[in-house]
Amino acid sequence: MTMIGIIGLGRMGSAMAERLRSQGFAVVGWDHDAAANAGAAAAGLRIAANAGAVAAASDIIISSITEDNGARRVFSGPDGFLLADVSGKLFIEMSTLQPMTGRELVPLVEGKGARLIEAPVLGTIPQARAGTLFAMVGGRDEDLSRARPVLEKLTRRILHMGPAGSGYAMKLAANPGLGAYVQAIAESLALGLRQGLALGVMVDALQESATASPWLKAKAGVLRGEPAEMTLDIRTLRKDIMSVVATGALSGVPTPLASGALAALSAAAATDYGSRDIAELPQFFRQALLQNFPG
Repeated sequence: MTMIGIIGLGRMGSAMAERLRSQGFAVVGWDHDAAANAGAAAAGLRIAANAGAVAAASDIIISSITEDNGARRVFSGPDGFLLADVSGKLFIEMSTLQPMTGRELVPLVEGKGARLIEAPVLGTIPQARAGTLFAMVGGRDEDLSRARPVLEKLTRRILHMGPAGSGYAMKLAANPGLGAYVQAIAESLALGLRQGLALGVMVDALQESATASPWLKAKAGVLRGEPAEMTLDIRTLRKDIMSVVATGALSGVPTPLASGALAALSAAAATDYGSRDIAELPQFFRQALLQNFPG
């Protein structure tokens, strides 16, 4: 039986581990956070001692890491993947990273006799559990062919974008729209409330607008102030939009829209809102960023 390793047992990594186990794969995992390891172990997942131990025990290794430096440490840091004997193994890197990071990791992995593809995804926790993510792959055709039996259990569609870095580039290209959309909803609701409209009625009306989206429908309850399952937190979206702005600067592409969304996300991330769902950004916007007139 093919052993799958998963590094990063946050909400997304845990959901993917749960999905793969339900599809008959043997899975071993690890996270740098002890609480995440304990939670995954309580759910029945086998936990290894560190990232290198996961790589040593697995045939195919998936990583879902928060940011670029964390991904670098998982591969080449103390107790990282590449300190183990990884000859012949395949790494599927599913984080949201900058393209230059992906291009940097490939020769390190291949120098150890292993192969790597990147497969960042669109979709969050519910889609991971249902196996309906959308994967954007960068890397060699033959490595994608080897990864397909695993990726097909996690996704509804796999699109090969091109060589190393291409998958990350496409994920970054998709992110400004989400950041700008959440900020647009924040501004729309704030404007309507200042004009005396009711929050619930506005959320209903926006779902009939030309810019209505599946995200808006799924998050309507949160926008009304109701509790809901966390899917993507504000701090993580801020990190993704920061990568967009940084990659744009390196590529000579101005990103005024992404930069504007980043300002509000950064303000929220500096407070306890940083760990909340991105659909709560409009509430933060109204509480902290509106101009209050005297009298």
